[in-house]
Amino acid sequence: MSTQHIIQSIYTDGACTGNPGPGGWGVVVYFSDGSIHEMGDASPHTTNNKMEMQAAIAALKFLETSGQTEPITLYTDSEYLINCVTKWVTGWKKKGWKKSDGNPVQNQDLLETLDELNNRLVKWQHVRGHSGNIGNERCDVIARTYASGKTPSLQQLLPIHSNQSSYPQNELNVAKVSDFKTNSTIIDKRTQEISISTSEITIMEPSTGTAAATNDEKLPEMRVSQLRNLIETLRIADEIAEKGYLITSSELADLMDVHASAVTSRGDQWRWRNWIVSRVRREGNQILWELERGDQVGGEGEE
Repeated sequence: MSTQHIIQSIYTDGACTGNPGPGGWGVVVYFSDGSIHEMGDASPHTTNNKMEMQAAIAALKFLETSGQTEPITLYTDSEYLINCVTKWVTGWKKKGWKKSDGNPVQNQDLLETLDELNNRLVKWQHVRGHSGNIGNERCDVIARTYASGKTPSLQQLLPIHSNQSSYPQNELNVAKVSDFKTNSTIIDKRTQEISISTSEITIMEPSTGTAAATNDEKLPEMRVSQLRNLIETLRIADEIAEKGYLITSSELADLMDVHASAVTSRGDQWRWRNWIVSRVRREGNQILWELERGDQVGGEGEE
């Protein structure tokens, strides 16, 4: 690795439409000289947790291949991922990959890979999702774009195995952090609309004059896809309410596309979109919730 390209921090994120369903993951690597390297991929049928883990695996592999000896901070909005890697994995290995209730640990293959790649150079840091953090928001855009069946334009360094001395520094296809903060893609968490500036597309595809037009054409399709996913989510919520099913905090969080802590912190009864959400009882470590249609109930709905 060139001395100018020292990894400073890495952001990772995963996304899934349906959970399980089509998914994607994204990684953004920040270097000390202001350069950026982005990675991502899609999976046709997966879960959100799998995509979070896959993103972290890609990030750790990139760090390992770089040969870097300086510490870095890895940021993720998945508390589950951080707990798996830094707390729970040691006990799971000792118990033969069994949880405290005797059931097998999910995603053992990915967890084993994460455990092998994790090292003392990596400081795992939680960042609140959808809160305007540039690195997290960009990872989210990459992951969601792949999950929607599209391919985002990524900022890429030359392969780190290349003999970089043979390439002039100014030929690296990268953008500086200062440019990226000005032009980064942001998803509005209420409308889920994607706003991409023309200047960002120029940075992503500096040699392709039609890149901006191509991306602009994809945006309406992406919005329609997101609306279809929303309708499917609402249909599932309606069926849960109609059938009287009880769901756990984590399942409800997946349905609402929020962290589980955002569910449990709201109290025993509250409104979400068309439904009244009520805490029913606790079973072991899980809180069970009930959804009821609340169209005739007064008050403003919560997003």
